[in-house]
Amino acid sequence: MAASSKRKTSAPRNKPVRTSGNPARKPIVEAPPVTARDWIGAARLRTLPLAVAPVIIGTGAAQLIDRELHWVIALACLAVAVLLQIGVNFTNDYSDGVRGTDAHRVGPARLTASGRVSPRTVLVIGFGFFALAALVGLAIVIRTGQWWMLAVGAVCIIAAWFYTGGKRPYGYFGLGEVFVFVFFGLVATLGTTWVQAFQLPQEAWLGAIAAGLFACGVLLANNLRDIDQDRAVGKRTLTVLIGKRATQVAYTVFLLVPFLLAGFIALLYPIAWLSLMALLAGIPAIIIVWMYRQPRELVVALGLTSLTALAYAGALYWAFVG
Repeated sequence: MAASSKRKTSAPRNKPVRTSGNPARKPIVEAPPVTARDWIGAARLRTLPLAVAPVIIGTGAAQLIDRELHWVIALACLAVAVLLQIGVNFTNDYSDGVRGTDAHRVGPARLTASGRVSPRTVLVIGFGFFALAALVGLAIVIRTGQWWMLAVGAVCIIAAWFYTGGKRPYGYFGLGEVFVFVFFGLVATLGTTWVQAFQLPQEAWLGAIAAGLFACGVLLANNLRDIDQDRAVGKRTLTVLIGKRATQVAYTVFLLVPFLLAGFIALLYPIAWLSLMALLAGIPAIIIVWMYRQPRELVVALGLTSLTALAYAGALYWAFVG
C-alpha cells in the first residue's frame, strides 16, 4: 500500500485535456484569396485621372491649330498614358514590395507586400502594361510618321521602371517629382498635341506645366502619408528630405499655381475661368494636407487632387475648343 501511495504521489497533478486532432498543431491562418477588387486596387484608380488630364489638355491645344478632332490618335494617346500609369503602379507595387518598403504602409494593402501574389506575377503584369503601351505608341508613330518618337516612348518606359525599380531608383533619392513633372506633365501633354497638330502652341506649354504640377501634388500627398515609414526604411523621397511642413507648403504651391496659369490663359480664352470650379475639390484637399491627424486621411487628399486635375483639364479643353 505504501508503494502504491508513493506512486500516486509522484504522478503528474494536471493531466492534459484530450482534444480531437493533434493538440500540438497550431491553427493555420490562411490569407484571403486575391479578388478582382485587389487587382483593381493595385492599378490605383485614384491616380488614373493624372494620365487622362494631360491628354485632354493636349488634344484641346491641338485643336487650336487644327480644328478637326483627330479622335483616333487622341484615344490612342489616352490609351498609352493610362497603360503606362497602370504599368508604373504595378511595377511600383513589385519594387517596393520586394524591398520591404510596403511592409507597414498606410492605406490599401499592396499585392507583393501582402504575400498573396508572387512578386514575379506582379512584375510580369506591370511589364505587360508597358508592352501594351509600346504597341499602341508604335501604332501612333506609324499613323503620324513621327519615327523619332519611338525614342521618346522608350525613354518613358525606362523612366517608369527606374522610378522604384533597379539598384538605384531615382524615386528613393528625392527625384520623383522631377520625373513626374517631366513625363506626366510635359511629355504627355506636348506629345499629345504634337502627334495631332505637329505644332506646340504656348497654350500647350502652359497646360503641360499645370498637368505636371498636379501630378507632383499627388506624389507629395502620397509621400507625406508614408513619410514615417519611408524614413525608417531609408527611402529618401523629397518629402523625407525637406520635412512635413515644407512638403505642405510645396503641395499648396503645386495645386494653386495651375490656377494662376489658367487666369493668364483666360485673358485669351475667357471660358478658362471655369477652371476655378476645380477648386471645389482642390481646396478641401489642401485643407486635409494641412490639418490631417492620421496619415490615412491623406488618401482622400490624393483622390481629390486627381479629380482637381481632371476637372481643370476639362475646363481648359472647353476654353480651347469653345
